[in-house]
Amino acid sequence: MTGILLELAQVLLVAFLAPLFAGLLRALRAILQNRRPAGCWQNYRDLYRLFHKESLQAEGTSWLFRFAPYGIFGAFCLAAAIIPILATGLPLAPAADVIALVGLFALARVFQVLAAMDTGTPFATLGAHREMLIAGLAEPALLATLFTASLLSRSTSLSVIVAHLEQLRFALHPSMVFAATAFFIVLLAENARIPVDNPATHLELTMIHEAMILEYSGRHLALMEWGAQIKLTLYVAIGIALFLPWSIMPAAEVATLPMALPVLLLKFAGAAVILALVETLLAKLRLFRAPEFMATAFLLGVIGLLTFFMLGA
Repeated sequence: MTGILLELAQVLLVAFLAPLFAGLLRALRAILQNRRPAGCWQNYRDLYRLFHKESLQAEGTSWLFRFAPYGIFGAFCLAAAIIPILATGLPLAPAADVIALVGLFALARVFQVLAAMDTGTPFATLGAHREMLIAGLAEPALLATLFTASLLSRSTSLSVIVAHLEQLRFALHPSMVFAATAFFIVLLAENARIPVDNPATHLELTMIHEAMILEYSGRHLALMEWGAQIKLTLYVAIGIALFLPWSIMPAAEVATLPMALPVLLLKFAGAAVILALVETLLAKLRLFRAPEFMATAFLLGVIGLLTFFMLGA
């Protein structure tokens, strides 16, 4: 019973933390660019406003257009339940496989792309095509990164991987260095961050994620935006679990969780600072350069796998 409550608390924590993390990232980016930030809590106000607005449906769209926001949000919430964020060994740990995790992200992407194409508008379709171009290169790089950690722990279970890496403490395998670099590139691409995409732009000819949700409004748009914020938080949580797993304890050690939570929040704050610095120092790539950028991530992931086989565990 304690494990179920802990897993539910983890999902609720991610759902609540996601708008705050995205708001903190946006505020830090504004400060670094010498602009006045809107505040870390602005995303909560935006979601509240959208949930209280009427949802309009584009003419000619099917049930898929209405169902996609709920499917995307549900897929990310399920992913939040299987990723070891607060603790390992949770009730859904047997299902917490790296393949299942990538599959949940792919399921959410399929819903989003099909819903965008269902509208029939040129910009939404263009954004869907660009999203699939990036995904076709990002998912193999993500799998290579996760498989490197799987080989190191001799398991594809996320809980086993995190528990094994946590025991290593500050010892870092050379293959994980390449995997960490590849994962960071994938994080930027999968979450529509600079240099692959600009989350603050509304220029239809350059945006990817924003182009696919142009036809949404009201609670549907709120779920899409909230889902994107949860996705960013989950990717950061995966990075923490793989490369900074210290303080992620077994679920049986419930007494240590109050001490682990501040450490987790501190890691998220550090990740926000790093992402804000990267987005401030880098410029957006041209679209035809994005495949080269993602190919670099895949190459680094493969080098990480080869390094493991050459050096051994």
